[in-house]
Amino acid sequence: MLPISEAERERIAAAVAKAERESDGEIVTIVAPRSDAYHDVGLHFAVLAMLLVPTAAALVPQSWIDWGTSLVFGWNAAPGFRLLMLLLLGKMILVFLIVRYALAWMPLRMALTPKGTKHRRVRRRAVELFQATCAQRTAGRTGVLLYLSLLERQAEIVADEAIHSKVAAEVWGEAMAVLVGEMKAGRPGEGMAQAVGKIGEVLAKCLPPRADNPNELPDRLIEI
Repeated sequence: MLPISEAERERIAAAVAKAERESDGEIVTIVAPRSDAYHDVGLHFAVLAMLLVPTAAALVPQSWIDWGTSLVFGWNAAPGFRLLMLLLLGKMILVFLIVRYALAWMPLRMALTPKGTKHRRVRRRAVELFQATCAQRTAGRTGVLLYLSLLERQAEIVADEAIHSKVAAEVWGEAMAVLVGEMKAGRPGEGMAQAVGKIGEVLAKCLPPRADNPNELPDRLIEI
């Protein structure tokens, strides 16, 4: 996860202040280390691996099973059905624990997490933060949240009612492209500042500044 410097924080705050002077919108910027722990992903893979154990056992030739049991119990031993089931259960538990603990390593867990799952979790977290920081907190319902989740390298823009009714979702595409491009280049703070500038251009067109244009939401970058 890439750090954001103090200079970048100041640049983001300055970009927010400029965008708000030139429009009636209010922009909140939030950066989070991640949007979810994805514990359920590790659990799902562990359960899947565990269930593959009896599946594999069903596909293995009987001669291989006889050879394996002979190594444990001897050539003349004839383990009963109950003992074989206990051995199978033991293998399932062992595989479950191995996979579960292996996926406790976050880079591996993230590599195995589907892209769609990451996107949904980032979007859900963005909406939650929007409700906490922007929704109905401005007189004209003109709040916009720019949210960046560092671990997933994904961002979201969520707008309040007055903006959402005037701006289609695809209009934010340029701001998102700038942010993602700078993020990939290792400059998340610069990407946030440029994205705020693009958002400000959209707001200036649909919500020109009023004579009375108070600053209703904080301009500084919020890091959680």
